[in-house]
Amino acid sequence: MQTQDSPKKMSVDIGIEEGARQEIAEGLSRVLADTYTLYLKTHYFHWNVTGPMFTSLHQMFEEQYTELAIAVDEIAERIRALGVYAPGSYSQFASIGSIPETSEVPGAEDMVRLLVEANEAVAKTLRSVYPAAERGEDEATADLLTDRLRVHEKTAWMLRSIVNPQ
Repeated sequence: MQTQDSPKKMSVDIGIEEGARQEIAEGLSRVLADTYTLYLKTHYFHWNVTGPMFTSLHQMFEEQYTELAIAVDEIAERIRALGVYAPGSYSQFASIGSIPETSEVPGAEDMVRLLVEANEAVAKTLRSVYPAAERGEDEATADLLTDRLRVHEKTAWMLRSIVNPQ
């Protein structure tokens, strides 16, 4: 029991070896960086989309960034449950993420293409972390990765269908 006089740091003992927890958390940090960058990009496009597809894209982008906002919290909380601090600055995300920032305002179809590429990038990052979760016997992270993979693959397919109608 902890007293005010002598605070003691409790170790993380959840059945996953420390080295495995660190490796998994590093991978999840990359997932978080990519997911947060995708969130920003999607929200940015929501604000700035124009043209004949405005209403449908504006609404679709809002649904997507709302879902992503919840996802970043879940990913960061999983990192914390593993006993590691989650990254949270733009510079950290830029240094460990794989999705490039978009600073110009592309046309609507280019927005869709960029979001397809970004969702596919997140899917690749998710897949790259899965082996570490398996090796560490971290079922909770494996479930999170699988759930997120399903979302990003479906989102990429739906967006791709807008610009590839066949």
